[in-house]
Amino acid sequence: MNRIKNTLEKYSSPSGRACPDVISGLGGALNVYLTAGFPKLNDTIEIVQELEKNGVDMVEIGMPFSDPLADGPTIQNSSEIAIKNGITLELIFQQIEEIRKTVTIPIILMGYYNQLLQFGVEDFVKKATNVGVDGLIIPDLPLDIYQKEYQALLEQYNLKMSFLITPQTTEERVLEIAKESTAFLYVVSSYAITGGKSGIEDYQTEYFKKVAGLSIQTPKLIGFGISNRETFEKACQYVEGAIIGSAFIKAIGKSENIKTTIKEFVESIK
Repeated sequence: MNRIKNTLEKYSSPSGRACPDVISGLGGALNVYLTAGFPKLNDTIEIVQELEKNGVDMVEIGMPFSDPLADGPTIQNSSEIAIKNGITLELIFQQIEEIRKTVTIPIILMGYYNQLLQFGVEDFVKKATNVGVDGLIIPDLPLDIYQKEYQALLEQYNLKMSFLITPQTTEERVLEIAKESTAFLYVVSSYAITGGKSGIEDYQTEYFKKVAGLSIQTPKLIGFGISNRETFEKACQYVEGAIIGSAFIKAIGKSENIKTTIKEFVESIK
């Protein structure tokens, strides 16, 4: 069974809705985003190890890209630094292979369609699976292209996929996207880039309630704008977990001791 499914089942009920513990605000799956090769080239390995040690449920490793459409200034800056540090897809795969010697939590790669095309999609999928990647998030990969050209390939290698929805996504489209999201449904909290907001507004809460009320079997994680305990707990009232990215990147970017920073950061959220 895929590690993502195993992890999120702890926070789900058989109906596909968030379990009572999550609804009551007692917790949810914490997915932390980090940029591969940041702050220093080989920090990726230690960061993931420390995140698992401190109770993070899964990690999302960003593959630095020169034109990151969904990323805000903080993650864009971390990507620029990582690229200058010398990070490449091959090196990311090597780092994940090393990480998998000690780490058992799910690892998800987040990047862009052009990166897969340049590497070769089938070669990328094979390599990702071989080193222990569990799922992908490719925000600019059109759903119909995935269905026609890549779905069978990912199913062959048991590599899961997450697609994104926003408050502007129609209910019909949400249901279609949820069906095709074999890892989890990525519920973007607002129509904005990452790190663009802090706090959760009333319209977002209504959106979360609406998504939670749909007949969706796929686990759901909220991302964008989740930055502290308050926003994390608020999100987990309606879905199985949440994703924190920019706030974590800021924390490790100015850290003098990665281990201490990660311990304090995770304790401040869960």
